[in-house]
Amino acid sequence: MTIASPSETVLDFADNRRLALLCGEYGRNLKQVEDRLGVQIVQRGNSLLIVGGVEDRAAAARVLEALYARIEAGRDVTGADIDRELRVTPRGQARQMDMFPGGDRFELRTRRKVVEPRSDAQRVYVQSLLRNELCFGIGPAGTGKTYLAVAVGVSLFLGGHVDRIILSRPAVEAGERLGFLPGDMKEKVDPYMQPLYDALNDFLPQKQLQRMLEEKVIEIAPLAFMRGRTLSHAFVVLDEAQNATVMQMKMFLTRLGEGSRMVVTGDRTQVDLPRGVHSGLIEAERLLRGVEGISFSLFTRDDVVRHPLVAKIIDAWERDAERVRHGADADKARDDR
Repeated sequence: MTIASPSETVLDFADNRRLALLCGEYGRNLKQVEDRLGVQIVQRGNSLLIVGGVEDRAAAARVLEALYARIEAGRDVTGADIDRELRVTPRGQARQMDMFPGGDRFELRTRRKVVEPRSDAQRVYVQSLLRNELCFGIGPAGTGKTYLAVAVGVSLFLGGHVDRIILSRPAVEAGERLGFLPGDMKEKVDPYMQPLYDALNDFLPQKQLQRMLEEKVIEIAPLAFMRGRTLSHAFVVLDEAQNATVMQMKMFLTRLGEGSRMVVTGDRTQVDLPRGVHSGLIEAERLLRGVEGISFSLFTRDDVVRHPLVAKIIDAWERDAERVRHGADADKARDDR
């Protein structure tokens, strides 16, 4: 039960044990809500007293009630769960239930964990992945573009909607020369593919993943290996697509076969191609935006779900780039005069 007065809001909870899980060890869950919403939360017996602005108190109450309902359903509450509730519960707005069309909970079930979008942009992105045959996810690092795409692929595979998962990246070094790499072809390209292995390890038990890789049910390969193939009844992800050339991008997109879904993810600000070589991701966005059946999901630093410092780092780089652009524009204007 919620009791509100002009200066405080009181939430009453029936189960003391569940309330303890909601508060977290040493009240760390409450502190996360306090820090993000600028409120003070005090536990008094079976109640939580929330002090702060009217809209902030209302948002905190909705977050806490949603987390308590999660505990009642037998689910854990982690820092990521709290972050998600804070993102999808804006001040002054009622929380919208995370639902798929048709009423099911908005979640992706894999063998090792249940994955839920942690921002409105992520929710729209996952909906696009499930509804469209070709999707683009574009935005800065840490926004979950690749992670969610792989989660959707694993979920669709486990549900029998696709027969295999194919994950690819351009084998482009990020600003440094690694030189000759020893070993067979797999050992040479695996360092470039490691982020994709990391995502799969989050969703599938190690033995099952190893077996699926050996049986080619899951393929992880450099972009160059896609030439000449037709990818049918597969879930296909191209990661770090900003490092694909225009011709590579065209080659990859035309691999789409019957019964397949294709996802292209990338960050326009992290192109590692040689100077003068145009990014296939940027060109594809220019040419294909507005084409029916193709969706574009755009992320910003507000959607970063890694460490909070990641968003601040991205923001600092963006501010500096903006200052450089303004300086260049001013120089050009002086030259024109």
